[in-house]
Amino acid sequence: MHGKKILMLIGEYSEEYEIFVVQQALEAVGHTVDIICPETKRGDRVTTSVHDFGPGVMTWTEHIGHAIEVTQDFDTTKTDSYDSVYIAGGRGPEYIRTYERVREIVREFHRDDKPIAAICHGVQVLVAVPEVIRGKRVAGLFTTRPEVELTGATYVPIGGKDALRDGNLVTAEGWTALAAFIREYLGVLGTEIIHHPIGQPARASAAE
Repeated sequence: MHGKKILMLIGEYSEEYEIFVVQQALEAVGHTVDIICPETKRGDRVTTSVHDFGPGVMTWTEHIGHAIEVTQDFDTTKTDSYDSVYIAGGRGPEYIRTYERVREIVREFHRDDKPIAAICHGVQVLVAVPEVIRGKRVAGLFTTRPEVELTGATYVPIGGKDALRDGNLVTAEGWTALAAFIREYLGVLGTEIIHHPIGQPARASAAE
């Protein structure tokens, strides 16, 4: 079967790991990932960030990450060309959710019952489209809990190594949970990883 087409929503200072790791993991098993950001066109480069935690810090620290190239013009992106939408975390979600077209994109995937995935601060975009998560169980960075609960969703503190799936919705608290998050996301995409004994003809992965 052919791989799926994934639309990744980012903004300036979105979390680097939650962009690059997810993109490369999905592409490694045969999916296609297009990255878009408001007010950008294909080939533009957007600065990312790296968030970290440490002793004596109640919240997170932020460091400049690598630049990422967007692959599609934001203004002309059509959601009917994609099978799923993924929203990276970091600082980007706080401001990209103010763009009406970003909210419309999420609504369209929800309307068409296509998988929606968001990690860390990415759930802030979902909060701006409350009908998408109302009545759902949702994970995200601990700072998002009050606004998640205002939508009528249930915030679930699952810890930094796990991911949460509720129907076609996949969420997690942050980049420390990327292995679990990617595993759950591949599940909703219908992707099965099959391991074969070393030395046998390789069909190491199959992406539907």
